[in-house]
Amino acid sequence: MANVLQSKRESSRFQILVEIAAHQPNLRQKEVAERLGVTPQAISEYIKELVADGLVTTDGRMRYSITKEGVEWLLESAAELKRYARVVMEEIISHVSVWTALAEADLVGGERVSLEMRRGLLYANKKEGIDASGVIIADAKCGEDVGVSDLRGLITLDEGKITVCKVPREQIGGSRKVDLRLLEKQLSSDNSDKKMVGCLGIEALVALRKVGREPDVFFGAKESAVEAAYHGISSIVVSVDEQIPGLLNRLESEGLKYELVDLALG
Repeated sequence: MANVLQSKRESSRFQILVEIAAHQPNLRQKEVAERLGVTPQAISEYIKELVADGLVTTDGRMRYSITKEGVEWLLESAAELKRYARVVMEEIISHVSVWTALAEADLVGGERVSLEMRRGLLYANKKEGIDASGVIIADAKCGEDVGVSDLRGLITLDEGKITVCKVPREQIGGSRKVDLRLLEKQLSSDNSDKKMVGCLGIEALVALRKVGREPDVFFGAKESAVEAAYHGISSIVVSVDEQIPGLLNRLESEGLKYELVDLALG
């Protein structure tokens, strides 16, 4: 379970920090108390703790601001909650909900079948030796979508890895300062044909085109890389340097594995 859910105190600290971040520097303690179901006095005590812990600052006149450490704690806690919610949705609720899979054979409603995850898609088949299984809810032909319930076992899914390739922004040379041989090497590395290629920034797009590769994703490449990794798909994200800090912060907050490659010449 996520730490912020294990006690009323941690849950309250998290929610109060969210309120401070959303409304700083003016925080109406009475309104926060009503939303959290505690007294204004309790809110005041919590805020004193947050100030003492260095997560919040105050000017002494009921004006509060979240600190850098407070932002980091909030991000870590939010990421932990997100991971916990994903476990609940993908591993626990799966036992009582209906999942959709691709039928790899003609299937009959009511029969138990094997389940496999490949390239982020769930497949239902009749293979032997597969740990995960489920019950088909209706007849389906090979290639059709099919509903599966009563999931049992673990569906093997390795988390995808993200390779981030940094491209100089236009002010310092843009695509003209990119080591195209190194970019080609990244694009032709092992299993690169199975990787999704994303792109952030015009400079990155031009660099990819110079080596004859159109990105699979341009708009929303950051979100696509995160979702792909959670579904077991590795990706390469070619990004202009000014977008790198935000991208890496997102990957780290999600707890995803990544490698950073600098494509700048010299």
